[in-house]
Amino acid sequence: MKSKILFLPVILLALVFSGCQQGDKLQVQDETATLKSASLNEDYKMVPDEILVKFKAGTDASKKAALLDKLSGKLKEKVLSKMMERLGDKEGISLVNIKGTVAEALAKVKGDPDIEYAEPNYIYTHFDSPSDSYFTNGSLWGMYGSGTTPANQYGSQAVKAWTATTPHTGSAGVYVGVIDEGIQFDHPDLSGQIWTNSVDVSKDGSDQDNSGYDGDLHGWDFANNDATIFDGGTGSTVDAHGTHVSGTIGAKPNNGGVVGINWGITIISAKFLGPNGGTTANAVLAVDYITNLKSKSTQHLNIVATNNSWGGGGYSQSLYDAISRANDEGILFVAAAGNSKSNNDRKASYPSNYNLPNVIAVAAITSTGSLASFSNYGAKTVDLGAPGQAIWSTVPMNAYASYSGTSMATPHVTGACALYAAIHPATYSADKAANAANAASIKTAIMSSATPTSSLSGKCVTGGRLNVGGF
Repeated sequence: MKSKILFLPVILLALVFSGCQQGDKLQVQDETATLKSASLNEDYKMVPDEILVKFKAGTDASKKAALLDKLSGKLKEKVLSKMMERLGDKEGISLVNIKGTVAEALAKVKGDPDIEYAEPNYIYTHFDSPSDSYFTNGSLWGMYGSGTTPANQYGSQAVKAWTATTPHTGSAGVYVGVIDEGIQFDHPDLSGQIWTNSVDVSKDGSDQDNSGYDGDLHGWDFANNDATIFDGGTGSTVDAHGTHVSGTIGAKPNNGGVVGINWGITIISAKFLGPNGGTTANAVLAVDYITNLKSKSTQHLNIVATNNSWGGGGYSQSLYDAISRANDEGILFVAAAGNSKSNNDRKASYPSNYNLPNVIAVAAITSTGSLASFSNYGAKTVDLGAPGQAIWSTVPMNAYASYSGTSMATPHVTGACALYAAIHPATYSADKAANAANAASIKTAIMSSATPTSSLSGKCVTGGRLNVGGF
């Protein structure tokens, strides 16, 4: 199988080529988790002895202490990002250790006049599953098109963009954040594609780029709170998922491996998923880290999107707020619709269901154009489909593997956002409205170019699949 992949990028270079109706995404209320409600859906995984509490501005220390006493709890840490501080929030969110159950703790603080909200610290996991290792057909079908050799009309049509009269292969000046597991940044197909921080190169206490994280050479590991974004090794699956989605976004061509949507790209790692998943608290910090790198750090990196191939928690106000801050800075939030075979219009799957203008929710299709058997869908809450079954990409230890899931569909769309941004460049503005409008234009292009697909009719907003060939 590996030998088949090794020659594929060379074939791709020799390829010869012989609007759907849109609607607004409907917000689905998760009736089991509202701001001050004590009820919650215990189907969602959550840290069993923690809750997140957002105190109202100006709440004095004695009232905070009284609430902790009521919970028989103690403050574990402050979830306070640079983005929060720079927007005037000096308190952040309190991560509180509790005695008893999460439901009991939420019941105790219900209606408390000194808090804005209290919620579980949800646990998120990625949306993928390994495919048969002997799978031999359609190795990179997600990149193909109807007029390519080999051909697959249900691929993303990326090859059409690469081989156009004016080839479009991406730009290193366009950045995306991978909020996920970590990334093997020196993988032969990813070396040079992963961000290297040229300003803050050493952990010496100076935080020279004002990112909030000292020595963040390739990004930051929020799961372990250090600058080491890759913790995998021989025989380990640690950071395989983050490495896999990164390869789909931007693996290099012509080096004996696979190839991503973008041949030129810069990927930043915001690792928050570990072997046991990741928490709401760390997801908020990861999203804000990427936003801050664009808006407030010394570098103003041209970050156009983040890839979010994960989910599993209920509605979180703190995560909603972080994604909203990203929207204000013109960063799209591309999210996996989920692998529960369910209708997201009826039962929300977060974070893809957040009703924010920068969210793009992605379903998975197969190489025959069907909605993948595992994929969530939603006529009003899922935006489009993309290749998500039997997707070959990079994994740790310089290897390659085939995975399936809406996790795999999502980076095709994130890569497409970056490709569009490379073709239609826009400069960063201090005007938030201008940045948000730029992100909206990219989303509109992704949505309006989707190809109508029968299996997606009535299953997503566009009724169609990703098509980057018309960019």
